[in-house]
Amino acid sequence: MMMEERRIAAFGGTFDPVHTGHAEIVHTIVQNFGLDQLLIVPAHRPPHKDPRGIADAYHRYTMAALATLEEPRVIVSTIELEAPDHPYTFETIERLRSTVGAGTRLFFVMGADSFQEINTWREPARLLSSTDVIVVTRPGHDVKSSHLDDRFKCTVVDLRESEAELKMSEGANDHHIYLTGYVNTSVSSTEIRQKVRDGESIEGLVPPRVADYINKYELYRC
Repeated sequence: MMMEERRIAAFGGTFDPVHTGHAEIVHTIVQNFGLDQLLIVPAHRPPHKDPRGIADAYHRYTMAALATLEEPRVIVSTIELEAPDHPYTFETIERLRSTVGAGTRLFFVMGADSFQEINTWREPARLLSSTDVIVVTRPGHDVKSSHLDDRFKCTVVDLRESEAELKMSEGANDHHIYLTGYVNTSVSSTEIRQKVRDGESIEGLVPPRVADYINKYELYRC
């Protein structure tokens, strides 16, 4: 009897702070891709960002956990927090691959901005050839695949097209890049941090528990 394939996704990012857009992404991706589990993976210190402007990793971890308390299939992972010397996404995916087992289909979720810049990442080809990728687009944001190598262009499945269907091959080495347009909320962490600094309300931009946490620990005040 053939065992049913498990589906697990890793959603990496700074999450500084996690916001309602992230929450919508998590809920929608879990539902539409039939995931058994989604791991939110806060970065310890993203290699491409100035660490001086980023909240402490464990504040970001806690806010992500608070934001997803009501999502039973979502877990906030410490895999990158525990390995600050291995900050690159391809390393994280390889570590996850070794722990989830051979009967699991592994996805990596990323934003459209990151996808457009993926050629600047460390070992992008190694990442794209080792996992399925789900690209989440913001409202009004056009995403192209022209920057990809030819071997990856042919793996793109544009689920934003009305006739497109989510199809997954059974080959363990046959990975795809899925362009999605599921998310309708346009919120940015940068906008939220600026509002906090300016003393403005962030109601509706972050889950209530996250807003309370930011206020309690006086995050982003300066």
